[in-house]
Amino acid sequence: MQENDFFEGDVMSAAMGTARPAARQDRLELLAGLLVLVFLAGMLVLAMLGHHQSNDGGYQVHASFSQIDGLNVGSDVRLAGITVGHVTSEVVDPKTFQAKVTFTLSPDVKLPTDSAAIVTSDSLLGGKYIALSPGGADATVKAGGALTETQGSISLEQLLSKFIFSVTDTLQKAQKTQGAQMQKPAGSLSDEP
Repeated sequence: MQENDFFEGDVMSAAMGTARPAARQDRLELLAGLLVLVFLAGMLVLAMLGHHQSNDGGYQVHASFSQIDGLNVGSDVRLAGITVGHVTSEVVDPKTFQAKVTFTLSPDVKLPTDSAAIVTSDSLLGGKYIALSPGGADATVKAGGALTETQGSISLEQLLSKFIFSVTDTLQKAQKTQGAQMQKPAGSLSDEP
């Protein structure tokens, strides 16, 4: 065998005399790459079909929120912690300037008309989802209906800002009170029994 017949860098194979010609090695690498691409394309198709099937058979419900920060199309809709649907669209209502969210619900979920939809999060830094809180009405929301009892998302920045303002305000009041006590004449302290 000639030295240039071996794949460069395959020292172990060359030492054992089992090295493959460079052209054959290139074909095997190309075939392996194509198989990986076909596999990934198949997984993508299955994921797309599975997503569409999960929305089929359910019914759509609408809800308007003042804020939906972090809520996205595809986010979960949960009832008692169990996923019963997914967000399918988000648009701004041009009349009310609120976020109108459309989501699908499983056909077996029958919500009372006075149920509430609340945008909440999994954890402090987790993703957002819609939590459903069932009401007590006898009538149920029909396909294409709307939930009117809603609560938008609360941002972490707003909560921290309110907390910091509250603490600063309390400290300022305490300093003023302490400063007023320090301004009293020393004689007034000794007058007390």
